[in-house]
Amino acid sequence: MKDSTKKASKDFGLDHAEQTAHLYMYIKYIDHYLHRIGKPLNFVSREPETDLPEDIAEILDLYTLKVLREGLSAETSTYHGKVMPLAHAEDLVMVQEDIDLGPQETVIPFKIAHDIVLKNPQNIAVFDCPCRSLQENPCEPLEVCLAVGDPITSFILEHGSFKARKISSDEAVEILRAEHKRGHVHNAFFKDVAGGRFYAICNCCPCCCVGMQAWNKLRTPMLASSGYVARVTEECTGCGDCAEICPFDAIEVGETAVVDEVKCMGCGVCEGACEYDSIELVLDPTRSDPLDIKKLVAEHAEKGSDA
Repeated sequence: MKDSTKKASKDFGLDHAEQTAHLYMYIKYIDHYLHRIGKPLNFVSREPETDLPEDIAEILDLYTLKVLREGLSAETSTYHGKVMPLAHAEDLVMVQEDIDLGPQETVIPFKIAHDIVLKNPQNIAVFDCPCRSLQENPCEPLEVCLAVGDPITSFILEHGSFKARKISSDEAVEILRAEHKRGHVHNAFFKDVAGGRFYAICNCCPCCCVGMQAWNKLRTPMLASSGYVARVTEECTGCGDCAEICPFDAIEVGETAVVDEVKCMGCGVCEGACEYDSIELVLDPTRSDPLDIKKLVAEHAEKGSDA
């Protein structure tokens, strides 16, 4: 057993041995895992490149059927993402000290998997996007998924999952900015078998990402809003750049751009694409709070000082 596997088992405890086994299968065979989730819904167009032993395939079938069943409701979903604007995603990969904020129900509006706990957060790995690898004509580049902190990052690196390599926080920011320009969405992912906590930032496109397809096409509660909504200002010229790039099909253009606030997830892609600065993100009090790590850490410290 590799050291990272032992570390994950120790972190989660003997009482969660089944959880650790599920985590092992998820990370080691994540392309097969996502293929089993996406294929019944026609969200993937090619088979994984590697074959699996029959016994491993049967175990993955059981795990992914469980995830599919649970994913139909925010009450039971165990695997989901939180949309983030670019600035908040950058802040998350720049954390340099361990933090334990515990459950964040107002930020991650799911009943399961909503803890923000970072151990060794400066340990970051980039790896090929498994969702893109399952498409015949994927968006490029493939190397856009970021694992943040331990034990997940060390596991991915030690097992060589999806050509994973260690990068610095600055390199992670460069990847985030490049993906933002391409119109892709930063999603902080949470999973029950990852200790119920945040473990990765995926830079998702609506054509390849299984989670985004599940949201856009079926409204399956795979993603949570950033907490913001896009608003158009009086300076809008109606050029249509924002509508063309919006990954959630939330903008239509007549004389000016019009945002469908029901569809808008507050990713900020449209804001970054508007050369006239005529669209902006504003807080929406009807939605979950933003994953603003600087603000959350400051609020947590203030609560501790008042105790």
